[in-house]
Amino acid sequence: MNPAYAIKGVYAITPDYADTINLLHHVRLAVAGEVQILQYRNKSANATQRLKQAHALRKLTREFAIPFIVNDDAQLAAQVDADGVHLGIADGSVDAARAILGRHKIIGISCYNRLSLAQDAIHAGADYVAFGAFFPSTTKPNAAVADIELLQQARATLPVPLVAIGGITLNNAAALVHAGADALAVISALFAAKDITLTAKKLSALFNSSRFENNKN
Repeated sequence: MNPAYAIKGVYAITPDYADTINLLHHVRLAVAGEVQILQYRNKSANATQRLKQAHALRKLTREFAIPFIVNDDAQLAAQVDADGVHLGIADGSVDAARAILGRHKIIGISCYNRLSLAQDAIHAGADYVAFGAFFPSTTKPNAAVADIELLQQARATLPVPLVAIGGITLNNAAALVHAGADALAVISALFAAKDITLTAKKLSALFNSSRFENNKN
């Protein structure tokens, strides 16, 4: 079975926490709210800290039996036996990551607002693709802008799970789920929330209600 079957639901991406204990505490709160995937992303940490945090998160995600993805760095993903890696346009090829991680790991690719990038990534062997930013993002304020129509077109033509990212909140997430997103990647909307667990539960409920509506039709 394709390993990307696990890419569905709330896809939490970690903020740049320097304090590993604080990071683990907030991730536990998110996982308690039914987060389905965790991606480790820390652009400000050095290599030693990144390895420490990735190891700790690998242990936590095994405890809760959810997929663990490492952002940008296939070597780090291999070091901690992560379930996969997520690559941007400048982070190396699918072939290079597959050579490091093996055929059974998950490789996701950022495709921004370009369907052609997604088609190329899938042809190269990507297991899932991500589009965005769909809304203004505090994490990447200058990100390319994607629209709902792109997501709908991707849903109609692409055979792999689709992840939506960029400025997603409780107020705008439902539109992306209804347009065909298999997963919603969230950072600030989740980890900056007053109640992380409750926010995760509300986001997760969007997928349950969408499936219910689809089953009725």
